[in-house]
Amino acid sequence: MAWDFETDSEFQEKLDWMDEFVRDKVEPLGLLGIHPYDVKNPKRNELVRPLQEEVKEKGLWACHLGPELGGQGYGQVKLGLMNEILGGATFAPIVFGCQAPDTGNAEIIAHYGTAEQKTRYLEPLLNNEIVSAFSMTEPQGGSDPTNFVTRAEIDGNHWKINGEKWFSTNGKWADFLIVMAVTDPDAPRHERMSMFIVPVDTPGVEIVRNVGVYGQDNGSESYVRYTDVRVPADHLLGKQGGAFAISQTRLGGGRVHHAMRTVGNCKRLLDAMSRRAVSRKTRTGTIADYQAVQMQIADSYIELEQFKLFVLKTAWMIDKYQDYRKVRKDIAAIKALMPKVYHDIAHRCIHIHGSLGVSNEMPFVGSLIGSMVMGIADGPTEVHKVTVAKQHLRAYRDVADPIFPEYSLLERRARAKEMYDPVEEIVEAAE
Repeated sequence: MAWDFETDSEFQEKLDWMDEFVRDKVEPLGLLGIHPYDVKNPKRNELVRPLQEEVKEKGLWACHLGPELGGQGYGQVKLGLMNEILGGATFAPIVFGCQAPDTGNAEIIAHYGTAEQKTRYLEPLLNNEIVSAFSMTEPQGGSDPTNFVTRAEIDGNHWKINGEKWFSTNGKWADFLIVMAVTDPDAPRHERMSMFIVPVDTPGVEIVRNVGVYGQDNGSESYVRYTDVRVPADHLLGKQGGAFAISQTRLGGGRVHHAMRTVGNCKRLLDAMSRRAVSRKTRTGTIADYQAVQMQIADSYIELEQFKLFVLKTAWMIDKYQDYRKVRKDIAAIKALMPKVYHDIAHRCIHIHGSLGVSNEMPFVGSLIGSMVMGIADGPTEVHKVTVAKQHLRAYRDVADPIFPEYSLLERRARAKEMYDPVEEIVEAAE
């Protein structure tokens, strides 16, 4: 039996270096008004490239990738512990070569792309010379692929794409988009769609506008319209009709990374509210002396530790089984739990800071909005809860209990008497 909560000393040294490096060198980049995905900005590259080189020298670049692609091929537990440190530092994923949605898009191209596509798109993407967007959700269909209407039809040796996509993250910076479109509307629901690489400068690709999450000055969530967009037939990724399966595989590990970055964000919030609690004076001491504040600190600590252990256990299961399908219930569960933990801790942090907490001089309201984003991104919380319930109930599909089930006290007492008959002798002996 193996059950351990320790990190081996060699990897812990790497985590310790990461913690100091991110805090001292990477976090400040997020305060300079430069966007991490603006890879065509010379000033951005002047600041970011040397930090990326430091990461590469430490052997910590793109660790989610296998050695054949320049990474370490780390499992989800190690990646989770790394992402806990990266959470909260805007530039950290870029500096460590593990930024979404590029990581998932790179994984798709690595598995399904042609040699030419890997040279043209994957190599510069892995080197952070370009960035990409995942163009999936639609204005009328949200994130439910079964309601998508964007069509891709074969036209000679090209595919012709028509439709609209909503909230294609980083579309304004992207060199190419991975587009999910209906190729066979009469097929079973989860076999109707396919995925395509679409260079953003292809005629007919129009970014209608770039939308910002509330509080952002410059939005990068692109509303994209595709009008008779023609891409070569070999820009299909995987097999025709395979988009749903590809997207689910792509999102599985990413949800663990999101969750551990949320753990990192929540740790920062708990640290801030704790510092405020012991520093803010009242007539009789500090606000940390009041039970109401103590309850908020305690609840935040308890919820954070529970959530972190659940996420790491899920990461461990992924590493153990090497099959996302076997861990689908737990992946959905941590995705459903994540926004609530994040929201509750952010809310308490704001409240303990009072008027300063809701001001634009503190980042806490951004965290509150971030928790709401986590309840929507990669599928809404309600969908993940349905998945958890359905997966859990599979073990009970053959159960058909009577009105008075066998686990009732009457039934259990009757079975106990049969097991230890004659009961009268037991009673007499006891007396």
